[in-house]
Amino acid sequence: MQDNPKTLRGLTWKHDRGLAPLLATARYFCEQNPQVTIEWEARSLQEFGEGSIQVLAAHYDLVVIDHPFVGQVAQERCFLPLDEHFAPAQLQELSQDSVGQSYPSYYFEGHQWALPIDAAAQVAGYRADLLHDHGFKVPHTWDDVLDLAKFRRGFVTPALSPLDSLMCFFTFCANLGEPPFTSEDKVVPKTIGQEALERLRVLAGHSGNGALSANPIAIWERMSSSDEIAYCPLAFGYSNYARKGYRAKLVSFGSIPSAGRGPLGATLGGAGLAISDNCKHRDIALDYAWWVAGQECQRTLFVDSGGQPASKTAWLDPHANELTNGYFAATLPVLETAWLRPRFAGFEAFQVDALTTVAEFLKGKMDGGETLSRLDDLYTNALANEEQRV
Repeated sequence: MQDNPKTLRGLTWKHDRGLAPLLATARYFCEQNPQVTIEWEARSLQEFGEGSIQVLAAHYDLVVIDHPFVGQVAQERCFLPLDEHFAPAQLQELSQDSVGQSYPSYYFEGHQWALPIDAAAQVAGYRADLLHDHGFKVPHTWDDVLDLAKFRRGFVTPALSPLDSLMCFFTFCANLGEPPFTSEDKVVPKTIGQEALERLRVLAGHSGNGALSANPIAIWERMSSSDEIAYCPLAFGYSNYARKGYRAKLVSFGSIPSAGRGPLGATLGGAGLAISDNCKHRDIALDYAWWVAGQECQRTLFVDSGGQPASKTAWLDPHANELTNGYFAATLPVLETAWLRPRFAGFEAFQVDALTTVAEFLKGKMDGGETLSRLDDLYTNALANEEQRV
């Protein structure tokens, strides 16, 4: 038994994509470094999103974070600015191998606050067998999607929980050629906003029961365990469901539909690994984080154990694509043209208010004009608060 073991505690989200690769990498790292113990814990997506950045940094050495929280991280400075602990050449290596904007999504106010270890965006998922059995092809445009949705209610169902409905709204805007938040006085021009909301409303009307409370995991679980949903045009991708034997039924994935400009503008997701400023064993945490984010681990142990790497080398690797029925190659174009949300300190609070607004619109409690006006007010207030902070 080792004397004075050095223990790191980590927190991630509760799904095989989020937890399994970290358990596997921790086990291997500790085998190579017997004096080290790494303990990973997991919370549900909702619990994970509700945690205070300061509280998480106080209780954990390693925290898997979403990039919209980076503004808060920079404000609180409760995680290590990793550019002060890794050489520029090292970080440049990660940046060049990063999928899409995964690496820069964790850079804010002059510092790199996390290393990208997981890349994701809203993608399309489908049951190839169901589409084939009913004589349909995979949709490529939004008109194709609506035609498919008319086959029967629920045949086409996106993830439309309040947060995911907001993400869909953002994606629709960007896909229509007007990425949100390019102006300081409005979220999006009114004509584009109205069209995006209408598309979202029509899509919700064709969706299956429970769609308005379903997050991506819920949709992929339903698609992989029943024959109710054949096509999901927008939800954050999970390569696990494209792996044979993971669930009873195989889900295939591909590009989001096009509004005439190609499959661009999908809202970027993913996850980065941050190190608490309170970490007592910084050197070990830095070594572990660097190894996990590196392309060798990403394309082997990380993806083999159920992870969804952030390394482009891994996404292009034949082995990774063989494991996932071509998931990475099929969705990489979406990741490379994905849209990056703002990350100022007040954006996460704006998101919480905005998702309620879009949810009320989908429930028919307000029209498109009222919805856009409220979103604009929430955004300008968030920017005003940010200016006061600065």
